[in-house]
Amino acid sequence: MKKTKVIFDNDKLQYSSELLRALAHPLRLKILEFIDKNNEINVNKIYNTLQIEQSITSQHLKVLRMAGVVNTEKDGKFVHYSIDYSRLINTVKALMNFKEASVKNQA
Repeated sequence: MKKTKVIFDNDKLQYSSELLRALAHPLRLKILEFIDKNNEINVNKIYNTLQIEQSITSQHLKVLRMAGVVNTEKDGKFVHYSIDYSRLINTVKALMNFKEASVKNQA
């Protein structure tokens, strides 16, 4: 059996783990789905429509922001959120590449 040498970049690994952690929470996925349906939305509409406490909504949005999954644009006292689709597409591609590599290594 041929062994594959794997080299990990700690910075990329740290970022990837934060990104996947951000996407692994059901409520954050629900928030992302709501933002996706509205293209761009402010935090008040998110927590009022999804019936989530404002503080909890803000905490989850902070995780998504830190992972680079959502973009923010300030308009007066409102912060509007939108999804960074390129970041999500790159994440899906990376996961697919990882899956394909692990299947090849098992063969």
